Amino acid sequence: AIFEHNHSFLSMGSNRGTAPKLMNIQMELRKCCNHPFLLDGIEQRETEKQQNLMLENGEMMKKNPEEQHTFIQEQCYIKTSGKMVLLDKLLPKLRQEGHKVLIFSQMVRMLDFISEFMDFRGYRHERLDGRVRGNERQKAIDRFETEEDSFAFLLSTRAGGVGINL
Repeated sequence: AIFEHNHSFLSMGSNRGTAPKLMNIQMELRKCCNHPFLLDGIEQRETEKQQNLMLENGEMMKKNPEEQHTFIQEQCYIKTSGKMVLLDKLLPKLRQEGHKVLIFSQMVRMLDFISEFMDFRGYRHERLDGRVRGNERQKAIDRFETEEDSFAFLLSTRAGGVGINL
């Protein structure tokens, strides 16, 4: 849809005046590849679609409203993103084998989604991005290194890409 919407622009070539629009298209495509919920309006639409599908299939009958909401959110966060599906398959195996994992992302909002996913699945994790300051950064690193149940470390490439040894 992003490509089709901008097809005429892409067909005419790029010059200095059109370069910013091309950058916007690239960013939208990057968001889509990371998780469709990074695009405006997609989360609500997909959540409603998933809820209707589950109601039709009778999957929600035995759940109270709070459980229904959590279940729908969990399913939508995972099923709408290939990266999340892969994490959902890969992380249990790594945890079972006793590994710890580092997950890097250039987008802090993507780290938000991954953090929610980790909470859904009960994975204890630490996080380091531009919002984490000074001594809290070191505390997170220390917890990850020393606490056995600290399974994953979520890092933004900007904040976690320089000067950290894990």
